[in-house]
Amino acid sequence: MPCEAASGYRTMSTTVCRLLPFAVADGPHNMAADEVLLEAAGAGAASLRFYGWAGPTVSLGYFQGHAVRRPHLPYVRRPSGGMMLVHHHEITYCLALPAGAAWQDGEPWLRRMHRIIGAGLARLGVATRLHQLPDAHRDTPLCFRHLSAGDLLIGAAKVAGSAQRKHRGALMQHGGLLLAQSPFAPELPGIRELTALHLGIEETTAAIRRAFVEQTRWQLVAAGWQDDEPRRIEELVVGKYASAAWNDRR
Repeated sequence: MPCEAASGYRTMSTTVCRLLPFAVADGPHNMAADEVLLEAAGAGAASLRFYGWAGPTVSLGYFQGHAVRRPHLPYVRRPSGGMMLVHHHEITYCLALPAGAAWQDGEPWLRRMHRIIGAGLARLGVATRLHQLPDAHRDTPLCFRHLSAGDLLIGAAKVAGSAQRKHRGALMQHGGLLLAQSPFAPELPGIRELTALHLGIEETTAAIRRAFVEQTRWQLVAAGWQDDEPRRIEELVVGKYASAAWNDRR
């Protein structure tokens, strides 16, 4: 089975996806890193990363007004659409893919990635299902209180949702998997509350990686940030994601 390889990775074939190491950062750095992966996808490089948040943080969808945020938490505006997320006891992922049928053909990635996450969770004894139509929308700005086709559910509760941004055919998709309920969003149960299972970050990401390789037949090659990517991340933090001009623009 294709698996993680050594660092020093620089070139990618149409069947190889860079796997970045798990990292924890604040909201501006996480969103800047995801945008840099979209830029890399535009240049032909596929990437996958899993990450966490330095503290409980709200992320707003690109089109949401900032007044809906939870005022006691730091917040950042995502480059993707969708609704508000409270990032706390969760694993967040970002998948960035180049344009073209080799990467984006067949089942839409919003559904496909949730199916992969569900397969990974099944390895750990967690049974999930994909939400089918019709969509269910409630009078709340919280993403996980709205159900769209392809969302990942345990029973009637949403435990994984995703959003996308595309640029010149390249795709960036990121989303969260709720491991446990947050006191800052008590209306949202996580896997712990729904199943009584206490899943760790390492075991969960490992299971999802295995499912990803099995279902895509791609190689995941472990590698760090390349060349000017760290500088570009910092540039986006300062010039965009840490600025009121971006976060309070709506």
